[in-house]
Order: sequence, then structure tokens, then C-alpha cells
Amino acid sequence: MAENMMDKEKYLDEIEDRIRTVGVLTSGGDAPGMNAAIRAVVRTALSKGLKVRGIRRGYHGLLREEIIDLSARDVSDTIQRGGTFLQTARCQAMRTEEGQQKAAAICKKYGIDGLVVIGGDGSFAGAQKLANLGVNTIGIPGTIDLDIGCTDYTIGFDTAVNTAMEAIDKVRDTSTSHERCSIIEVMGRDAGYLALWCGIANGAEHILMPEEHDFNEQEIIDDIMANKKRGKKNYIIINAEGIGDSINMAKRIEEATGIETRATILGHMQRGGSPTCKDRVYASIMGAMAVDLLCQGKTNRVVGYKDGKYVDFDIDEALSMKKTISQYQYNVAKTLAL
Repeated sequence: MAENMMDKEKYLDEIEDRIRTVGVLTSGGDAPGMNAAIRAVVRTALSKGLKVRGIRRGYHGLLREEIIDLSARDVSDTIQRGGTFLQTARCQAMRTEEGQQKAAAICKKYGIDGLVVIGGDGSFAGAQKLANLGVNTIGIPGTIDLDIGCTDYTIGFDTAVNTAMEAIDKVRDTSTSHERCSIIEVMGRDAGYLALWCGIANGAEHILMPEEHDFNEQEIIDDIMANKKRGKKNYIIINAEGIGDSINMAKRIEEATGIETRATILGHMQRGGSPTCKDRVYASIMGAMAVDLLCQGKTNRVVGYKDGKYVDFDIDEALSMKKTISQYQYNVAKTLAL
């Protein structure tokens, strides 16, 4: 017993030299599972004898000193909630050197030795700047777009893609009843992962993605007519936000085919809702790992999930990585749509 007490005291003495207070913020677009990550950061840090401070409204709130103390009780009953209870915002000021220096000074003012940033590439760029100014930072990938190069998983994607899938199933039901063509627009301004996964999962006849932006609309029209001749009762096109123009596209297709065509834009409903089990578990492990990394004296890192393992990368390296759509998966989607 005495030996265990001595080990614990030694451990606390060691981390005291490195870190005493952990800050946590969510930045950029919200994603289901962010609350699970915050909860894990808070409770892991508290279990290690650290203080935790929550920063409201991301970097915007940091610059406005919207900083609160967080206890274990403060994160109770949050893991099942969508969005982020710390709220989030975009912050142009963090793109400037003046804003970055002010943010670093505020972290120092509030004794924040380590900062956990939950968000996407833009959020990580801010964390990178703070690390260069002496703030220990760890990034956690939180975005429904699944577009961060260093990780196979991002918090919120699983929930968002399941939300979209269920909505598309419902649209197909009514599309079949009316023998319509339906264009369903999912989120994804610069990345087509939501569109691709929904296209495969919902058995869509066509998938439009930013990565495949040079599609031929006439070929789609010809395919719709060919399917009608074969007796097909509906035609589903999954359209990524980055392609857009769904409403006008529907009008053009209806005029060309004579088939009633409707556009459905799912929009921000994909960001909301109670997170799936996967998003809750993965986010929890990533949140705990972020605190562990800080306590190991690491900084300027991003937590990721790669090849079935939780890993971490240097932020500079992570930001330089590019992610592309699997051509094989896209080819499979087209084959299965025949």
C-alpha cells in the first residue's frame, strides 16, 4: 500500500513539471460524438489529478476568454447528446499572427498548459500555431466529412452517414410509389465520402462527388430512360453538396425525360442526432488518448485511427497528408448500380 502511494506521488510530481491544467475546445463544424470526446478529456484529466477548463465557442471563445472550469459532474449525461455542449464557431482572427499570439497569451493567463482541440484540418492549423507559440496542443479529428488524411475515422461520420442513409431509404419509398427520379443532396463540400457510402448503402443508381466533378449529365439522362424501358420504378441520384445545383438539375432531368424528378436536400440534419455506438466509443478513446499524450510531455500531435489502431501523428505531418476517394470503392458502386 505504501509503495503504491509512493508511486502515485512520484507520478504526480512528474506530471506537475509538465502539465497541471488541460483546456478543451471544439472548433469548426459540429459533429455527433464531440460530447463523448469532451467527456473523456475531462474525466481522464481529473483522474490524473489535473484541472480542466472548457473553452466555449472554439477559438472565437478563447479570444473572448469564454473559459469555464469543468468537473466530472459537468459532463454527466452528455455522451448521448449530439452537437457539442461547449458550442463551436469559426474564427477568422486565428488565421492572423495577432490572433494567434493573443490566444497563446490567454492560455498562459488561465494556466492552460495543455490544449485539446476537437475539429478538422482548419482547427488543427490553429493548434499548430499555438504549439509553435509554446502551448502544448493535441488535436482530435471531429468532422462528419471523413476528410482528414492521417486517420481512417473521424468523429461524427458514422452517425451522419447513418442519418443520411435512413433518410434516403424513406425518399426511395415515396419515389417508388410515384415512379419518380430523386436527386438527394448530402453534405460534403470538398469530400464525397458521405455521398459514396450512401450511394453504396442505399443502392443509388448514380453518385455525384467533388472528386468526380466532370460527370456527363446527358449520360445520366440516357441511363434513366434505359432503366425506365427495363421497367424500373425509381431512380436515385446521390449528389454531394460540393456538386450542388440539385434543384435545377432535377428540372433539367424532368424536362429531358418526362419523368417526374424531385430534389431533396438533407442539409444540416446530418450533423445532428444522438451519436452511434461507434462514434461514442471511438471519440471516448481518442479523448482519453489526447490527455495521455499531454501527460507524456507530447505536443503538436493529432490523434488518429489507422489500420485498426489508435495512433498519433505530428500535426505538421498530418496537415500535409492528402486523402482521396478509393477508386475501387467508386467502381464497385457503379458496378452494383447496373
